[in-house]
Amino acid sequence: MFFIARDGTQLFVEQVGKGAPLLLLSGGPACVNYLRPVAELLPKHACFLPEPRGVGQSSGGPHDIATAIADLEALRQHLGLERWDVLGQSWGADLGLAYALAHPERVARLVSFAGTGVQYDRDWKAAYEAGKHLEADFVVEYSPEVHAALRADWRRYIKQPDLLVRLARLSVPVVFLHMQHDIRPSWPAQQLAQLLPYAQFVELPDAAHNAWLTHSHELGAVLNRLFS
Repeated sequence: MFFIARDGTQLFVEQVGKGAPLLLLSGGPACVNYLRPVAELLPKHACFLPEPRGVGQSSGGPHDIATAIADLEALRQHLGLERWDVLGQSWGADLGLAYALAHPERVARLVSFAGTGVQYDRDWKAAYEAGKHLEADFVVEYSPEVHAALRADWRRYIKQPDLLVRLARLSVPVVFLHMQHDIRPSWPAQQLAQLLPYAQFVELPDAAHNAWLTHSHELGAVLNRLFS
């Protein structure tokens, strides 16, 4: 379905299933939403899979974090929802955290699935680069221009002087779900799990970053428990 952002841009979102509303944010940034296989693991939910502006069937172009958050709010309002659960994967996990921080009253629960955290650390990046050859190829359509704009603005976003103070006061329950064999180090997620007042860190054994490709049964069991 299509909906209209506050500035009049036409955006696309796919709905999978019926039940409790759940927003699914894929990574990249700026990828076509690839989380339908995850949505299919959650049969008791109405999963909403938006495509960012400038990506896939959504109009628009390069934009910043504030616009990305505003587009999610426009979707919630279009659907007539008071609150919803949120699941973000990879960069989508980081966007989900930023959305929850901006609109905590609208997020019932957040699962931060294989996120990178609020950091741009040389050691983290070095570990990621060293392990890239071990990760299976996962090819998905994306917009290089939107990707570059969001990456650049994310680096600005995480430097906000009051960011950690605001996170330490976040009232939303958050689960930082990390994959045991993800080449992305887990320490940023573990730190956030210690910082946020209603957070926990959960590790899925033996799985890698895109766990639904290899451990769908185990991933589905964990997600259904977390969103029960």
